[in-house]
Amino acid sequence: MATLKVLGAGPVKRGITRIAEQFAKHSGHQVAVEFTGAPSVRERVLAGEAVDVAVVPAATMDEFAAAGRVADTTRTTLGRSRMGLAMRKGAEAPDLSTVESFKGVIAAADAVVANVANSGNYVAKLVGDLGFAADKVQRQPDAVKVMEQVASSPQKLLGAGQLPEIRELIDKGVAIELAGALPEALQSVTAYDAAVTAASANAAAAAFTEYLKTPASRAAMAATGID
Repeated sequence: MATLKVLGAGPVKRGITRIAEQFAKHSGHQVAVEFTGAPSVRERVLAGEAVDVAVVPAATMDEFAAAGRVADTTRTTLGRSRMGLAMRKGAEAPDLSTVESFKGVIAAADAVVANVANSGNYVAKLVGDLGFAADKVQRQPDAVKVMEQVASSPQKLLGAGQLPEIRELIDKGVAIELAGALPEALQSVTAYDAAVTAASANAAAAAFTEYLKTPASRAAMAATGID
């Protein structure tokens, strides 16, 4: 029996990993889950890499569909993720409740650290739109590198990221704390989708995307902050 290969990006990692374990017990199919940066997932799927299921933001899945890289009938919406800021562990929690207080927090920080994926691009544009210079935002390849920089730097840094990713890294022992969610007026909500890739020859792939629709799968996603 061939192992089902799932390739994904973003804050749905913990939920998908839990669901893959449930699916393996339920179906008997082994599942290998790999999560990496969204740009890397995009390149690999568009290049036709032989993975079975892709998990990406909805906008990227639209691109895959337009390029014929996924089976549209298997496309499944997993849920939505919101963004927030992290700070070094032990730092004083800022007020992020309003747009004006948020601007004050950004002004007081030495820099905001963001990844090079869609969420980081959003933050970079947001900070610029609020009137700050481009060098107010520093970039790292992924969420792990973002939060490690925040944790280890002597500067007063804020790490931008999806709330589920921030919580996961806190649970893993990275020396950060959640500063708070972005104000609702500035919030970015990202929907995440899964679909069987056109390169897949594994009959279990479609069964996996169907399993993602079950109440057990929805509960697993909700438990990690994906609503």
